[in-house]
Amino acid sequence: MAKLTKKQKEAAKKVDAAKQYSLQDAAALVKEITFTKFDSSVDLDVNLGVDPRKADQMVRGVVALPHGTGKEVRVLVLCTPEKVEEAKEAGADYAGLDEFIQKIEGGWTDVDVIITMPTVMAKVGKLGRILGPRGLMPNPKAGTVTMDIGKAVKDVKAGKIDFKVDKFGIIHTSIGKVSFDPQKLVDNANEVIQTINRLKPSSTKGTYMKSIHLSSTMSKGIKIDKSTIPGI
Repeated sequence: MAKLTKKQKEAAKKVDAAKQYSLQDAAALVKEITFTKFDSSVDLDVNLGVDPRKADQMVRGVVALPHGTGKEVRVLVLCTPEKVEEAKEAGADYAGLDEFIQKIEGGWTDVDVIITMPTVMAKVGKLGRILGPRGLMPNPKAGTVTMDIGKAVKDVKAGKIDFKVDKFGIIHTSIGKVSFDPQKLVDNANEVIQTINRLKPSSTKGTYMKSIHLSSTMSKGIKIDKSTIPGI
């Protein structure tokens, strides 16, 4: 077992594993217990009382973070020639079709989000075995299959993210960076939590949100007191 560094020991002492923190206190604390040399991501984990194996309990959604993710999002738009200029003017890092399909078939996936058009989904769909496991497959529900290419690119660049419950019933998503002001982390986290709450499947029984944790890259998880979050 790896030994904890001095800073990791200091951080561990600051988090009481038996305590539940308000979202405000957790946002401030996560900054105190992060000692990475880089600007760590701040992550939100929401454990839901759903069975993802059942189609009517699959929780998936899209949310625009008020303060963005703090991350430079690399966007590829797979589109027909007449949409390339629109995509690039909106801020897309790459735009085109056949040449990028060939690159992806060759193993290239050096992007964070792929946006495409309904009219070319027949071609893009063939990339599912490559893009699917990497979470890059465009999806109409996530707003990444659309004819309004410009708006989709701008939304993603501004902090629009999509999330999906995993096979264990957990939604894991990044809500910002440690360098963010605590209130910005609170605002972003609350936006995600409220969106997840609105997506509660009608077939769900028992407790919907079982637990919520906030953490950063390589930090301990901080348990959130759900009663401190309005509306859930």
